[in-house]
This record gives sequence, C-alpha cells and structure tokens, in this order.
Amino acid sequence: MCEMERKIYKKLLEWKQQEQGSVALLIDGARRVGKSYIVEQFAKREYKTYILIDFARVEDDVKNYFVNYKNDYDGLFRNLSLHYRTQLHERNSLIIFDEVQFFPQARAAIKYLVADHRYDYIETGSLLSINSNVADILIPSEERRIKMYPMDFEEFLWAMGDDMLMPYIKECFEKQKPLGESLHRRAIDYFRQYLIVGGMPQVVSEYVKNKNFERADRKKRDIIELYRSDIRKYAKGYESKVVKIFDTLPGQLQKHEKKFRLSALKEGARFRDYESSFLWLEDAMVVNVCYAASEPTAGLRLKKDDSSFKCYMGDTGLLVSMAFNEAETAKEEIFRKLMLSKLEINEGMLVENIVAQMLRASGHELYFFSNYSKTDSSQTMEIDFLVRKNNITSRHNISPIEVKSTKNYTTVSLNKFQHKYASALSIPYVIHTSDLKVVDGVVYLPLYMTPLL
Repeated sequence: MCEMERKIYKKLLEWKQQEQGSVALLIDGARRVGKSYIVEQFAKREYKTYILIDFARVEDDVKNYFVNYKNDYDGLFRNLSLHYRTQLHERNSLIIFDEVQFFPQARAAIKYLVADHRYDYIETGSLLSINSNVADILIPSEERRIKMYPMDFEEFLWAMGDDMLMPYIKECFEKQKPLGESLHRRAIDYFRQYLIVGGMPQVVSEYVKNKNFERADRKKRDIIELYRSDIRKYAKGYESKVVKIFDTLPGQLQKHEKKFRLSALKEGARFRDYESSFLWLEDAMVVNVCYAASEPTAGLRLKKDDSSFKCYMGDTGLLVSMAFNEAETAKEEIFRKLMLSKLEINEGMLVENIVAQMLRASGHELYFFSNYSKTDSSQTMEIDFLVRKNNITSRHNISPIEVKSTKNYTTVSLNKFQHKYASALSIPYVIHTSDLKVVDGVVYLPLYMTPLL
C-alpha cells in the first residue's frame, strides 16, 4: 500500500506532546479504515523504538506474559523486549496493543501500565463496545478514546497528489464565493471518483496506483466479505438478523423515502426485535444511523425518536459495490458511466450516503426531520439532515440541510420548514452538484464543501 497521510496523525501528535504518557490512547474504528497502519507510521516517526502486539494473531506466550507478570512489570517488559527483539527506552518507546478487543485483559492492564509511566500506549480495535469484548474487565479511566473513519475527501485528494485544491475550496467556503467553472469541474471530477472508490485506504491505494475502478472494486468486495465474516463470528445470537440488515441496505436507500422499513426484513417485524442488531452494526462503525428529531431544537437528543431512523453505509464506496451484482466484480464500463451520471441507478442514495458519511466524520451526530399530514399539505415536509451550530445561543441553533443529486430540483420542504421553525433555525443549506451560491439567505453548497460545515 502506498503511503497515506491521515488527519488523525495530528491528534496522535497532540496526545503525545500534551499528555506525556499520563493517559493511553484508544483508536476505535471499523475494520480496514487504517488504524494499525497510521499508528505504526506514527511509532516509526515519533519514537526511538516501538513494539506492536497484534492480539488477532499473537502467540499464547505473549498473552501469558500479561497474566503471569501482572504484578511484575520489570518481568513483563523484559519478556516483551526479548520476544520482539526490541530494546525499550523509558519515555521514548511506544507499545501498541493492536486489535485489543481480542484480548480484553491487556486493555484492563492499561490502568496500571499508565501508572507505571515508563512507556506510551496506543490501543486500536473494532467492535470495542460489543459485550463479549468487555465482559469481566473494568474499562480503564486512563484511556482516551477517539474514533477513526474512512478517508475523507481532502485525504483522498492528498493520496491523488493534489494538496492545493482543498485549501482553495476552504477559502471559497469562508468567503462564500464560487470556485468558478474550471475549478468546480475539477473538484466535482475528483469528488465523483471519491464517491465511487470510497475512503478505505487499501482501496484508495489500489486506485491511486492503477486508476482502475474495477481493480479497486475487487478490494472493496474483499472488505464486504470480511464484514460478513465478522458478523457471523461476533454477532452471537442474532447474526442472521444483522446479516439481513446489512444485505438490505442498498435496497432501503434506493427508495425515495429512505427511512428504514422493518417490513423489508420480515412481515410484522417490530423495532424491539431488531434493536440490538442495529446497535451492533453501529458499534462496529459499519453503518451510520440517522435518527428522526421531532423538532429542530438545540437539544436534538431530547427530541430523538429511536424507532424512526435511516441507516447509511459507513463507506459509500462499499455501498457502490454492494449496489451491483456481488457474484462478480463490476466492470470498468459501469463505473465510467457512473462517473458521467449516465448509469440507470438512483444516484440520490449514493449522494445522500456520502453526505451522511462526511457529516459524521466531521463530528456531527446525524438527525433528520420528517412530518406527514393527510389533511394539511403545508405540514408535510422532509429535511435530510439537521446539524447544530458550535456555539449555542438562545435562538437560531439548527441548520437544515437538503441534499440534491441532480441539477433540476425544488426546495419545497425546506421552504415550509423555514416558515414553520424560523426562530429555531440558523443558516439553511442545500448541498448540490453545482457551484456555491447564496439566494434569499439559503447557502447552496457544492458537495465537496460538506466537510466544512
């Protein structure tokens, strides 16, 4: 895999410099988002030496060190040093607990290892909140948890060798001015490649090397099958329900009304019968769940309806591959048509999915608004996303967002929503495929500016 720069590296550096070993770092993310890779790159650059313990494949001898020497850290470090043939240096070595969910006892030991203070510790893992991975251990308070997502659009541009375009996009966003026809076309071209390829580092690396969508698609299908394998292994007791939800995602998002319909899983299905299955996928960071909010108030969580939600794929590139026949790799011609918007597929599901992905990676919890009235059409409206502004005030805290995948569209729902909730709303946005413009107080943003909200 070619070298990938990731924004999370800056967070790792800040942690090292500010904490000086007083707290361990736990990086949580879906499988194959690049956790192990970036942590090892960080270790190589920022420490004199490091030891990486991969608990997914480590020998029993190493696991036994944590059991037999739990009260003798001199013995523990001596054995680790000998086993990995690496000299450890006090306050200048990093010990990485990779895939720590496979050996929870090591995670429990973090409390005492941090107190010992000889070395720094980073843990990485997936499925970290799954009950079987935290049973019988006390989660250490000396652990700072951060989430890692697939590569964002700017990181994709870096991988493609363009580190100048996004700074200009940011400047245009701040000044609320369009990029202009030529640069907008260039940005949209990159963005459509990003939408198809997605943000999984192995997939991006394959595409960067060969500029071939078909070869990248093979990598994506490997990841999709890995996710199915994880479900079968770890979703104990309800694996069939989780697989069913996972496999129906493209069909659910294909519909105009994208709220998840439980009837697609089983006739008469009730939310309480499937709640644990959705939570499993959300904990595994395979999906991004967007919940209905009954009002656009600053406390969106207080207006959350757990039983009414949309379920987006965590990586849009994977969704693209899932949308086609999985019996074989999709052909290059299909992706070329998708690049040119000449494929008979509901692009709205892909565009809305990638907006959800970008908002989530930017730190937003996902909410939408939906209301239907049989008697009063002025009360029927659907707003794709609601985001809260950073600095809460007494009024005008929520920005409604409408997502448009074509150039011909209306903003009927947004207009009605603004009229009804004027005092609660901040800047309204329409995210579309055209350049930036501002009309009657509504900011029309090109898709590639979504991460800047």
